[in-house]
Amino acid sequence: MNPARGIIFMVSAVALFSIMAAMIKAVLETVPTGQTVFFRSAFTLPVILIWLFSRGDLSTGLKVKNPMGHFWRGVIGTTAMALGFAALSYLPLPEVTAIGFTAPLLTVIFAAMFLGETVRSFRLTAVGIGMIGVMIILWPRLTLFESDSSNDTAILGIMLVLGSAVFRALAQVHIRNLVQTEQASAIVFYFTLTASTLSLLTLPFGWVIPTIGELSLLIGAGLIGGIAQILLTLSYRFAPASVVAPFDYAALLFALVIGYIWFDEIPGLTMLAGALIIILAGVIIIWRERQLGLQRGKARPGVTPQG
Repeated sequence: MNPARGIIFMVSAVALFSIMAAMIKAVLETVPTGQTVFFRSAFTLPVILIWLFSRGDLSTGLKVKNPMGHFWRGVIGTTAMALGFAALSYLPLPEVTAIGFTAPLLTVIFAAMFLGETVRSFRLTAVGIGMIGVMIILWPRLTLFESDSSNDTAILGIMLVLGSAVFRALAQVHIRNLVQTEQASAIVFYFTLTASTLSLLTLPFGWVIPTIGELSLLIGAGLIGGIAQILLTLSYRFAPASVVAPFDYAALLFALVIGYIWFDEIPGLTMLAGALIIILAGVIIIWRERQLGLQRGKARPGVTPQG
């Protein structure tokens, strides 16, 4: 374990994912969402394959015991990605990032619903606090007495990013089952492969021939996304999840800076206040799950908190 290195890898991954999102946002005015999903996924594949080859894991890292599990993880994850990318067309980057933080909160609920995990009042209270933060962000958008095109567009963006958060949470719950039999490298690879394949289904709905600039951004988004995914994986290898996971919320800082510099987006105080409440709730949940993991470890000597 090397917590400092794990934190560096996590922050680097978050920064690259934020840059990737900005690159996708920059082309969405002319490039269809399905096409952006394809480039994001297809150009991630070679990065992952090169990484596996360099580690000597190419032959073993791609073996699977539950192919249908990988397929459904791919479907769920691709849906989450597509909805998230589409939301970037309608909302500022910091706002999409902040609302997207609801995914870990929803994971707590879905884990109780689908995995039978026990969720007591402490974590439920944290989820409730996080949802209050979400409502604070959404309230200025959900005006009952205004109906114009810009407001309708914002509401559509909100629906898309919330939908993305729901599917991201479902993907996390699915992965919790999948890791019992599958290697992390296989989960990442087959998700990327499935996303690349599924995104091709949108080809009849109006793909475009991108300009050189757009093509550079699309390919760059795929390559950067692949590197970020590797760094994210490494971060959990060098430090416990309870140490590195809170640094995922640094995404808001990167989104604020990138949104201001690249898109002239200036968030309001209401959005920032709601985002901070969501982050607080997320950190509380991470801390509580760490405590529960330590308790389980003490109750079962010789077994790691991860089980």
